Parts: sequence; structure tokens; C-alpha cells
Amino acid sequence: MGMLFSNYQVKNIILKNRIVMSPMCMYASSEKDGRVTEFHKIHYASRAFGQVGLIFLESTSVDPQGRISVFDLGIWDNLHVQGLKSIVDAVHNGGSKIGIQLSHAGRKAIVEGSVYAPSSIRYKEGMKLPIEMSYEDIKRTINDFKNGAIRSQEAGFDVIEIHAAHGYLINQFLSPLSNKRTDEYGGSRENRFRFLKEIIEEINSIWNGPLFVRISASEYHPEGNKIEDFIYYAQMMKELGVDLIDCSSGAVVPAKIDVFPGYQVKFAEKIKREVNIDTGAVGLITNALLAEEILNNKRGDLIFIARELLRDPYWPLRAAVQLKENIDFPNSYEKAWTEILPINNNAIYQRWYPGKES
Repeated sequence: MGMLFSNYQVKNIILKNRIVMSPMCMYASSEKDGRVTEFHKIHYASRAFGQVGLIFLESTSVDPQGRISVFDLGIWDNLHVQGLKSIVDAVHNGGSKIGIQLSHAGRKAIVEGSVYAPSSIRYKEGMKLPIEMSYEDIKRTINDFKNGAIRSQEAGFDVIEIHAAHGYLINQFLSPLSNKRTDEYGGSRENRFRFLKEIIEEINSIWNGPLFVRISASEYHPEGNKIEDFIYYAQMMKELGVDLIDCSSGAVVPAKIDVFPGYQVKFAEKIKREVNIDTGAVGLITNALLAEEILNNKRGDLIFIARELLRDPYWPLRAAVQLKENIDFPNSYEKAWTEILPINNNAIYQRWYPGKES
């Protein structure tokens, strides 16, 4: 068996393969209160039946003023837990593990009322001027992340990922482009890391499961963080008990990014090798052969698939065909997939065609 369909263990969780559905905003919470809808249940469960090993819920806000949009899912209230649990149960029923990405959009929040950031600097022209967070705002937000983790545990999630990428609040604290503070949360790399450090510590005080962090490993700006800075941050996260760094890039400030298949894999590879921590590779990985190459050459440990899984919920099954792998799939789909998947032991094939060889 190739690497893509091999098991992956992290703490007490075993993934049946190394295919991960990246967190992707669905903007489908139509009630504008962060509640789960029927769409969410069907959307995530379908990827479980498509044999994705780990499915991440979209960016889920720990604060109503920290939503990317008013249609985003939330976890700032105990009333959210029941709906989130219904998604967890549906995904588990499909045989997959499920994670939640806890987030706060900071200055990039598009909501009514005030938005907050480490410094009062707009993301870009036309967006709101954020209010610089006070010490009390910072401590309250750190506690919001902790409470989000408590509710995630109550809902039954297998993995928590902290969203520290794409120019959202934690990323704003990490970046010298958006953090101009002169107190203990700004200035040096160590100080800019303090906000994320305290969030990790608070989550780990109540959470024993796998903890991932998504980063933007390059800010594509001469004065912004570069991969060397994120090697430093990754080392700090490793020492705090983070299990995997999910390596994306960009979106701290508007930038032109040259994208191509696997364009961000170099970040996952460098952090993995320099820090000796597991990493997730992401970025236009649409082909099973590319995914297998990344894993075989130890350039990353998990393959995060985004838009390709929006186009095709059954991408893992097609990847198995491409790699000639014999994998499990729902019994109800057997007749279709046995005709194109390699069946090594004839067991499934014999159910449909007794006495015939596959």
C-alpha cells in the first residue's frame, strides 16, 4: 500500500488514510446566528462516505464579532453544541474523523458593529478601521478560544485546529505588518507570538486530543514574516505540545501570489525538516500522484485537499483507482466501484458475481 492510504496516528486518534479535507467557509448559516443547517450535515457527511480520512469543519468563530461573515458557523454559545454534534455524529457514521478550526477574523471580520485587531490598521481600503485591542480584550479573546475548545470537546470533535493563518486575528498578532503594538504583545517575534502562545496553553489546559495550527508560512511582502520566522514559531509551538503545523500562506496583506500545483508544499517540507514536527501540505493538490510523491519524499505527513473536494466528494475513491489501491467504501457503492478498483481478495467481487474471478 502506498503512503496516501496508510494509517496516520496522532495521539489517541488513528486516521484511516492521510487525506484531509481543508477547512473551507461555506457561508451557509442562513439564520445569521452561527447555527448549523441541514446543508452542513449533508455536506460534511458526504465527504465521509467518500472516504476522506479527516474532515475539518469550516472556520468556526469563537466570537460573533470575529466572524469572517455573518453567515459563518459559530461556537461562542452553548446553544451551538447540539448542531455541531449532529455533524460530528454524521461524519463518524461515515467512518471518518472530524476536526474543527477555531478562529477569529479580527480586522477582516465583515459584520455589523466594531471589529478588533492588535493595531488600528485597515486590511485594505474600503474595509473597517479596527479598534486596537486592549489588554482586557486580549484576555477575553484568549478565553473565548478556550471556551470554544471546551464546546468542541462536548460536541465530540476528534481534532482541534487553531486558525493562525490567512490574515485573521492570530496571524495579525504574529505579523509585523499588522502588529505595531509596543506592549508585551508586540515588537519582537517572541512578543508577537505571545497571543498564540497563551491560546495554545489555555486550550491544552482542557484538551487532551490532537492540536493542529494553520499558519501562513509566507506573507509575500518584504517587511513581513518569512519562512525563517515561521520555523521559529513552529519550534515554539512544538515545545507547547502542538502536534502538526498546517502550512498555508498569504492573505495578511493584499499580495499577488504565483499559484501552481503544490506551490505551498515547500513550506511544509522546510518546517518538517528544520523543526522535526509533523506538517500538513496544502495548495492546489488535485492529483493522487502528486500527493503520493509528497508523502513518499517526506515533504509532509498529511495531504490537505480543498476545492478538489468541493468538486468531487469522492476524490479519495478516484485517487485509489489512480494509485491502484484496494480500499474500503460503502457497501451500497460496491457494484460501481468493484468494476474499477483493484480487488485483491475477491471478497467484495464475489458478493456480486458468485463463482467468477475479478
